[in-house]
Amino acid sequence: MIPVELLIAALWLGPFFLLIRLGSRTPRLADFPPASGEPVSVIIPARNEQANIGTVLESVMASSYDSLEIIVVDDRSTDETGAIVRQCAARDPRIRLVEGEEIPPGWFGKPWACHQGYRVAKADILLFTDADTIHGPELIGHAVGALRAEKADLVTVAPHQLCLGFWERVIMPQVWALLGVRYHPRAVNRSKSSRSMIANGQFIMMPRRSYEAMGTHASVKDAVAEDLALAQRTAAAGRRVFFAFATELMATRMYRGLGQLVEGWSKNMYLGGRQSLHEYPVQRALLPVFFSLVGIFWLAPAALLIVGLMWHVPELLMGGTVAVALSVLFWALMSVGMKIPAWYGFLYPLGVVSLMYIAARSIVRGAKRVEWRGRTYRIPEPHG
Repeated sequence: MIPVELLIAALWLGPFFLLIRLGSRTPRLADFPPASGEPVSVIIPARNEQANIGTVLESVMASSYDSLEIIVVDDRSTDETGAIVRQCAARDPRIRLVEGEEIPPGWFGKPWACHQGYRVAKADILLFTDADTIHGPELIGHAVGALRAEKADLVTVAPHQLCLGFWERVIMPQVWALLGVRYHPRAVNRSKSSRSMIANGQFIMMPRRSYEAMGTHASVKDAVAEDLALAQRTAAAGRRVFFAFATELMATRMYRGLGQLVEGWSKNMYLGGRQSLHEYPVQRALLPVFFSLVGIFWLAPAALLIVGLMWHVPELLMGGTVAVALSVLFWALMSVGMKIPAWYGFLYPLGVVSLMYIAARSIVRGAKRVEWRGRTYRIPEPHG
């Protein structure tokens, strides 16, 4: 008969099989020969991005791609975003600043800003990218090469995630593990189901004809995760979505500090999850249960260890000790994979509790309102 402590510990060996999937970095955008010559319009929506906008513009300006126009849509910022863009535009005539118009009823801010950029763009290839990204010089060339080689209607990428602060290093591995299991690029590319599609709004490249055929961002104007909705609409229409790793070519720092992490993932986590399951009402309704079970699974080893110590149960003490050690090792490996020091693996319970709080906040507030960048949106149902 198998000892109880070994049965307990075996449960926490399971996640290590996920590392095979999470550790895969194919397909790679860098494997596609870079293209050139075809004009590309780079559209950057920006609201209160004074900390980032100069960095992304410098990186795009340094691109080796030979035919670019760079459009920044200042989404009614209240900081120095516009002034920084003007300074860059004075040095590079490829940059155009668009002063954002007031948001029409029924629109979210980002889709509206992207749509305004599209309206003035001249090229037949559109690249929507975020202000918190850093582009390598070869990024756009390889992306155009992939667009043509894959005969794709939408190319999107997974960049390297810069985690430089304490809370980013504690929480982001938790989020990235969930996303990596659910939406690995290789699985996305193989899938025939639109609900398995995703796009990363930090980098979405589309031929103009494909973008217009999908109805532009007007078709996803009320979607919390407009990138996810755009990918789903593209796939549902029988068009090709291609997702690749671009960790050598692009980096991003999504959030700085605990406040931005909580605000950002509260906006995206629950409503984005519901949106990805809009055709499956039962699974959508069970999302809170899923988030709870994931948290309980990772906190259980510490609970078993504590109970074993307090009640002097050798089986629970041994099983809990091994389960804790396996959990720390798993999250240490996740951290190393994201270029985070391995010792952050010891802090995984703090990451789990933080993520459970964010998920609960997202669930409670998401059905009523979404708050982002000083704006409040009320979207009662997920985009379909």
